[in-house]
Amino acid sequence: MTAPQRGNPLPHSRAHRIDSLTDNYGRQITYLRLAITDRCNLRCRYCMPLCGVDFVPHAEMLSFEELERLVRLLSALGLSKIRITGGEPFARRDCLPFMWRLQGMDTVSSLHITTNGVKTLRYLDELAALGIAGINLSLDTLDRNRFQQISRRDHLAEVLATLDGCIVRRLPLKINAVVLEDTTDAEILALAELPERHPLCLRFIEKMPFSGTPDVRPQTNRSLRDRLHHLFPAMLPLVTGVPATARLYAIPGFAGTIGLIEGNSRRFCATCNKIRITPTGMLKTCLYDNGVLDLKAMLRSNAADHEITAAVRAVVSHRYRDGLATEANCRRATPPTMASIGG
Repeated sequence: MTAPQRGNPLPHSRAHRIDSLTDNYGRQITYLRLAITDRCNLRCRYCMPLCGVDFVPHAEMLSFEELERLVRLLSALGLSKIRITGGEPFARRDCLPFMWRLQGMDTVSSLHITTNGVKTLRYLDELAALGIAGINLSLDTLDRNRFQQISRRDHLAEVLATLDGCIVRRLPLKINAVVLEDTTDAEILALAELPERHPLCLRFIEKMPFSGTPDVRPQTNRSLRDRLHHLFPAMLPLVTGVPATARLYAIPGFAGTIGLIEGNSRRFCATCNKIRITPTGMLKTCLYDNGVLDLKAMLRSNAADHEITAAVRAVVSHRYRDGLATEANCRRATPPTMASIGG
């Protein structure tokens, strides 16, 4: 791997444990995004190319036993927040039994899931019983025709049923809405009625170049931040004091909050506290890298726990300063699909 850019350590909010995982800029890693599958029942245009993708054979994906071993090792290093992602997590059989086993680990204090909501309604009671710490629901529009245009599937009714089910059960809920080049102000305002009426967080996300299409770059003449300030002039920034991907805002009279995720602008890198594992077991220390450690190869060559831990520490100690530096040093002709990365 190319040596990272060097610089002054970045600030972090609290002292880390002796055995914690800290990168070369002083950022403590406490958050693991674990993609358990690349399968999905949607084909969103910002996530997959029009022609679709060749899904990874099941034998090439990490088994649940392998995933549990990695969570055990990484959570012992202080990665106490675990988010299950995909593809669509519920596209993989036995997702919930796996989550119950993770929840039973003493070192896992916060278990979350990101879902598109298409098949999620049936699992909400069990997620509530599990004590899920958070559900991120992908929902880019409330218009059926527009939903079908974006996702290439006609499943808005099912997603809205999941949304209503989460609200009724008072499950901790965030809505992730990707703002595309042709997303209208009317669509944004319609979505904003959800946090106006309900205590949830609606997070607007910049489109990122992970559709699996060569040379695709989001084009815009106005930043998403400026656009939201124009549409919601009364919104006030919230300071949480903890590392976060989203900038959060309160709006007078709203039951919930608005969030802004500047994944393409990469404005949150200074406090990034997360790493990712793809469905095939590749460790990513940045969304924009090509993968820095083949954990599957280590697991299947009978590497000892201490060898895996040492390898993870080594790559985390060679992170780039931010996503811009990562992308500049990890050039590729065709970006991967978001489904293959795990979001």
